[in-house]
Amino acid sequence: MKERVRSKAPWSIRREIKGGGWTTKGWEAMDYLWAPWRMNYILRKKKKGCFFCQKLKEKKNVKNLILHKDERVFVIMNKYPYTNGHLMVVPTRHCLDLEQLDQNELGELFNMLRISTRVLKTSLHPHGFNIGINIGKVGGAGEDHLHLHIVPRWAGDTNFMPVIGNTKIVPEYLERTYQKLHSKFSDLLRKKERPERRNKK
Repeated sequence: MKERVRSKAPWSIRREIKGGGWTTKGWEAMDYLWAPWRMNYILRKKKKGCFFCQKLKEKKNVKNLILHKDERVFVIMNKYPYTNGHLMVVPTRHCLDLEQLDQNELGELFNMLRISTRVLKTSLHPHGFNIGINIGKVGGAGEDHLHLHIVPRWAGDTNFMPVIGNTKIVPEYLERTYQKLHSKFSDLLRKKERPERRNKK
């Protein structure tokens, strides 16, 4: 029975058995989320200055895919997503790491993270999420301005179809997803404001 090694990473060896099926020998296999269309982002000529601060100054929320913005934080869609609905939650003030945030900013950042995951759950119905922060270039941050990534995940989204035939698997146009998510953000935050106003009275 012939085998073909799919990954030679020392922590994850996954083999395909000729005739169908995958087996794992040794350590637990890793899955890879292929997103080759992100090469446009990686290879693009980067403008000087902070990407996030520039987008806020332009005040073109729809064009820049900004879903929600308030005094301390805003939510923006990733133009080069790993999966459909890939969002970033960003402090409005230019900060480089968590230590530079005050308590109000930190609270708002993680509160908006919670709201964003709820919006994605009701709009796109993912099976799970990858949520993380990359700080500094060595840590994988594409921008110095601190931001949280929210990547919706579905069972089977780690397939290698994009590698074969250079196929991009993002089932909706960004604009359509923007409209869907923007509507949910507006509805959810409007409902949240109503009880707060009643309590103040």
